Amino acid sequence: MLKINDYEFWFVTGSQFLYGDEQLKQVSKDAEDIVKSLNESHQLPYPLVYKGVMTTAKGITDFMKEVNYQNKVAGVITWMHTFSPAKNWIRGTKLLQKPLLHLATQYLNHIPYKTIDFDYMNLNQSAHGDREYAYINARLGINNKIVYGYWGDMDVQKEIAQWQDVAVAYNESFNIKVCRFGDTMRNVAVTEGDKVEAQIKLGWTVDYYGIGDLVKLIDQISDEAVEKEFVQLKNNFVLEKGNNNEEKYLHAVKVQLKQYLGIKKFLDAGGYSAFTTNFEDLWGMEQLPGLAVQLLMREGYGFGAEGDWKTAALGRLLKIMSHNQATAFMEDYTLDLRHGHEAILGSHMLEVDPTIASDKPRVEVHPLDIGGKADPARLVFTGSEGDAVDVTLSDFRDGFKLISYPVAAHKPEEETPNLPVAKQLWTPKSGLKPAATEWMQNGGGHHTVLSFSLKEQQIHDLAKMFEVKSVEI
Repeated sequence: MLKINDYEFWFVTGSQFLYGDEQLKQVSKDAEDIVKSLNESHQLPYPLVYKGVMTTAKGITDFMKEVNYQNKVAGVITWMHTFSPAKNWIRGTKLLQKPLLHLATQYLNHIPYKTIDFDYMNLNQSAHGDREYAYINARLGINNKIVYGYWGDMDVQKEIAQWQDVAVAYNESFNIKVCRFGDTMRNVAVTEGDKVEAQIKLGWTVDYYGIGDLVKLIDQISDEAVEKEFVQLKNNFVLEKGNNNEEKYLHAVKVQLKQYLGIKKFLDAGGYSAFTTNFEDLWGMEQLPGLAVQLLMREGYGFGAEGDWKTAALGRLLKIMSHNQATAFMEDYTLDLRHGHEAILGSHMLEVDPTIASDKPRVEVHPLDIGGKADPARLVFTGSEGDAVDVTLSDFRDGFKLISYPVAAHKPEEETPNLPVAKQLWTPKSGLKPAATEWMQNGGGHHTVLSFSLKEQQIHDLAKMFEVKSVEI
């Protein structure tokens, strides 16, 4: 459902000729074993491809050029088995346009005291070979990732896996196209932004279409297609008619399904993976898209309300990183400020992503006091418990700012019978008052992406790859 390219990562090992051919053969054999073992660990989401031992500046430069050229290669992982003179890496590393991970490890995880000799020492020089290599990356100002530790340990493999997800998201970011149906909400500041700078810095293409262009396509969706989709809806969700008569309920639900099919067809035809709507711009639409948007987010499309294209693209980007697992468009809705209960209740008018649901979502139809349209159908559910990270992207004249904090997520203490929307409760781990204060002081907006699958470190790594300022609260 979440369509991205098939990626792989190329793995190379640094060494030199001083130790002789036999030692270089052993370097290559050990590196191949590491790559094979990592691939067979089933911890990495993307395969590693071993590309040999690097010993010369020309060989390294040619290798990095090939990495840039191959679209299927998401990044490079390097390891210095022996001492690899770092000047050899300068030209190639400067040319590299893909993410770089330096695996600072050693083939064995122990010191063989009874057998260690100078041959072993010459071969296993990662302890200072990795530092020589790391120095040149620091000198060049490369935004590389360093993972330190024994390659066979689970925690090290998890670090590599998490970085792979970030690296793939970085590559895919340059494929993100956002379709804006209508403009941003009038007089709102935080949803504005520099779309040209977003394309330069983040790779995002952001296009505008009048709502009439979408309505024309929605009107062409057949009743047969809607009925087929309705069968799927009944299989996946609970249909709850509530106080509506059956005719009104079914009509409202099928209007949303028609919108869902129309929006999806429009997005796919233009290669768009994220989109925005705006309740102030609904010309020709019977309802504000609610259920329609939720179904699309469930499939992996990014979304931003009130024309918020930055959050739409960020949502798509983080869905790629998280494999579309428990990662949702969110909005700070209202607060619990009682001592000992401090929390934010997150929700939106209609459009909360069901990937974070803890219960089976219900398809309900209720009035909406904004937008001036017919009662829309939406998915109503309760969010989840656990650790999560909340992220937003703000735009300033001196650049973008990625703002985030780790949160403890909870289910709301009680039901909200008069607020029939999907909802999620959370509290910043550093405390609501200090965290919210710092968030606001840094210009963080009210639209966010909340993820139970991603780690704070991954958000930092992403900002580093893009050379975007990161504020970690």
